[in-house]
Amino acid sequence: MKSKNTLSISEARKKIFKIAEEVQKPDNYYTLTEKGRPKVVILSAEEFDSIMETMEILSDPKILANIEKAEEEYKRGEYITWDAMKKEMGFQPKEGLFLFDKGKKKYSAKSKKKK
Repeated sequence: MKSKNTLSISEARKKIFKIAEEVQKPDNYYTLTEKGRPKVVILSAEEFDSIMETMEILSDPKILANIEKAEEEYKRGEYITWDAMKKEMGFQPKEGLFLFDKGKKKYSAKSKKKK
């Protein structure tokens, strides 16, 4: 996280809708103070979920061991490319089939009304 903004709770109360919008931007959060001391942090729900997930992963010794093992294997060159994996698994793309990582963008399908 990069962009830290500090406001008093009283000032934040006046700007809460703006703050709620601002924290949706990547790496942006607010620290709210009371009597000049940090009291609460406001960040997006997505950022909060990401932090909680990271903490969960870091608290699991089995997952950490697997990550370390994978990193060591990668350093030794013990991996295969995505194209090699598809070939090994016999993946044959169908005409007109496209795979995309949708990332953080929300998608929805509109249903066509029948006449």
